[in-house]
Amino acid sequence: MTSQAEQPSPKQGVKSLDRDIDLYMDHLAAERGLSGNTVQAYAEDLRHLSEFVSTRGADSWPQVDPYHITAWQASMQSEGLAPRTRARRLSAARGLFKFLLQEDRLAADPSAGLPSPKLPGGLPHFLSRQEVEALLSAPDTETDLGLRDRAMLEVMYGGGLRISEVTGLTMSQVHFQVGYLNVWGKGGKERLVPLHQAALDCIQNYMNTARNRLMKDAKEETVFLNRFGRGLSRMGAWKIVRKYVLLAGIKSKVTPHTLRHTFATHLLEGGADLRSVQIMLGHADISTTEVYTHVSRKRLMEIHRRYHPRG
Repeated sequence: MTSQAEQPSPKQGVKSLDRDIDLYMDHLAAERGLSGNTVQAYAEDLRHLSEFVSTRGADSWPQVDPYHITAWQASMQSEGLAPRTRARRLSAARGLFKFLLQEDRLAADPSAGLPSPKLPGGLPHFLSRQEVEALLSAPDTETDLGLRDRAMLEVMYGGGLRISEVTGLTMSQVHFQVGYLNVWGKGGKERLVPLHQAALDCIQNYMNTARNRLMKDAKEETVFLNRFGRGLSRMGAWKIVRKYVLLAGIKSKVTPHTLRHTFATHLLEGGADLRSVQIMLGHADISTTEVYTHVSRKRLMEIHRRYHPRG
């Protein structure tokens, strides 16, 4: 009979489970080319699962069954986690199980047949043209940081870039003569993003003046620098957006991604075709872009009801 001292501890179980997670993370980074931030997010979600199942007697993934996954989802729900968070974590788990099946490290997917959390409906929030103008006008362009912030906001709205794409933008990715950015998006995929002249002028003005004064290392290639001369972080960019949302008097909740939603919505409202918007956003699947057609349709209905004599 096995003594209590010989029983594997939950911590030992976690280590065993985490070894397979590490293999999956290597696969995501090397084979699928996902960014470090994305891989880290997957890892955090999967570590949450490994800690949960290890406390319930599972020391390896083949020992995990549908009851573990169901209990994990119920536990997250009881903790008050949002449906999107629970759905994201379940999706990460399914990705791991699919990988382990392909590697013959798992005989069956314990999440197969289990429903995903029901996500609430709702359209992406976007800013009106008046709100965008107020936001872009908020930075004090008499200061170096104000010049930087105005250029950054112009790029986010003018090109629909993700926050990681903005903070990772380098000097060689900006092509003034032809008027576009060379952007590396999710999965290391490259795309060309056109920019209007006003945005290009803002970036060039910032590069020729404020950036030179902020720069401490001549080898620094990042476009948007912090006050210490290093590349701006994602959190730093988020705080900048929040600062100017408040200064512009915008009452709704606005994140950097709101500017991306606004970019897509305003293009479609102006008559752009869905396929072109998909390419500019860098969406792999056009169904991801189609949500913006619902936004535009809703806007058209509002205009019709407001201005038609019998609306």
